[in-house]
Amino acid sequence: MSKVVLNVTGMTCQGCVNSVERLIKRADPQAQVAIDLKSGRVEANTSAAADALTKAISAAGYEAKVAA
Repeated sequence: MSKVVLNVTGMTCQGCVNSVERLIKRADPQAQVAIDLKSGRVEANTSAAADALTKAISAAGYEAKVAA
């Protein structure tokens, strides 16, 4: 597992946070996810590739980028 940090825009409520967490856990059911709604920062300890996560989250209607 490695730590992936993403910046996600478009999350406006706890439902959005839950959706993003579900997307990450769909890619890696063992992932440990922490999401800060205000900043849009998503931290995940996961075996899934960062590219795969950003594509899945973006396909769901959010804008996801790997944090610099």
